[in-house]
Amino acid sequence: MLSRVPFDVAGAALVLFATDLALRSANNGFVLVSAALVLMMTPALALFYAGFVRSRNVLNTMVMSFTAMALVSVLWVLFGYSLAFSPGAGPLAPFIGGLQWAGLSNWSAAYGDGQLSHGAVALFQASFAIITPALISGAVVERMSFRAWILFLLLWSTFIYLPLAHMVWGPGGFLGSSGLGAIDFAGGLVVELASGVAAAVAAMVVGRRRSARDGHAAPPHNVPFILMGAGLLW
Repeated sequence: MLSRVPFDVAGAALVLFATDLALRSANNGFVLVSAALVLMMTPALALFYAGFVRSRNVLNTMVMSFTAMALVSVLWVLFGYSLAFSPGAGPLAPFIGGLQWAGLSNWSAAYGDGQLSHGAVALFQASFAIITPALISGAVVERMSFRAWILFLLLWSTFIYLPLAHMVWGPGGFLGSSGLGAIDFAGGLVVELASGVAAAVAAMVVGRRRSARDGHAAPPHNVPFILMGAGLLW
């Protein structure tokens, strides 16, 4: 009877290990699927905005969203994820992270309590970093040059989005659970509020469309684009 005890313990440990491994795989799979769905929102946003503008501005409007996907992805890998989600140092720690994870390196394989892969978390958060400035493009379409948009993307993502993401979601963030206790599960503060305020300010700076200044109506160029984009965003 006693000889069976080690085997029973080993069997129980093996079952627990297999269960834990399955849970971690399920958690990572769910996060990766969620990241893919959020990433799909950027092309959907391009369709949605392109349907509202005049036909001659459709390509420029769509490229603004895809430019956000391209530039912010590179920025995120180089230093964005590190500044947003790595532990900070010194008096700025509650407001911005460090550069120890720059290039997505020098991190542990597991994130947080070990239930998620660090790479899966970085990809999931990258999808939010991409869609947030892309949302702002709808406030400046037909009135901002492409060069100005690129400069805006880089500056806004670096000096507005990254500190805000760290303050809300990062370790030791000023607004997060270890600070003021703000809870933001789906980006209501980091994504929607930040992009909404930025879009309002940008719209006031660039002014109204020429058609609005002249008092002419500007009907949507392509309603199917709008419906398709809205359906994918939904």
